[in-house]
Amino acid sequence: MSPILIVLGVLLLVFVILAFWIVGIYNALVGLRNRFKNAFAQIDVQLKRRYDLIPNLVETAKGYLKHERETLEAVIKARNIALAASQTAAANPADAGAVKNLLSAETGLTGALGRLMVVSEQYPDLKANQNMMQLTEELTTTENKISFARQAYNDSVMTYNTTRETFPNVIFAGMFGFTEAQLFQIDDAAERAAPKVQFS
Repeated sequence: MSPILIVLGVLLLVFVILAFWIVGIYNALVGLRNRFKNAFAQIDVQLKRRYDLIPNLVETAKGYLKHERETLEAVIKARNIALAASQTAAANPADAGAVKNLLSAETGLTGALGRLMVVSEQYPDLKANQNMMQLTEELTTTENKISFARQAYNDSVMTYNTTRETFPNVIFAGMFGFTEAQLFQIDDAAERAAPKVQFS
């Protein structure tokens, strides 16, 4: 066997090994990206459930809170903004800007719901309303599910981002268009808490 054939054979073997290695990196990144997109879909399911509960909550409160029209309108407006932002983010959870817009909209909705709950505390008949108690219980349960879904999403994003940023993956991640994913976190510490929806 000639030395040229041996060198060509070794080069071909190195090329094949390198190609398989790059394909492995690519496939791992695709799998991790799909995992965090799936985790976002779980958040989206719970957010939609919450968005569906809010109009019922407002409708129930409407009869009792006749003098609090601005509060009720603020909740519905914040809900609609958050719903639109959620739909945009759900279309592409890898879009960091869409996720940031959703976080901002969720912050506004949480604040509006918090104000509604504070106002409704002042109306004993509303607090005693069976429908209102059931809706607030469902909303509380949904908030807990959202919290767990956010945690799973953030864990998936962290794994994806860490894999994407480690060497040598970082070289190929940029070439293949794997951008950094956005964590689902609220920056304002005062707004991190879920709105209190239980009546005492």
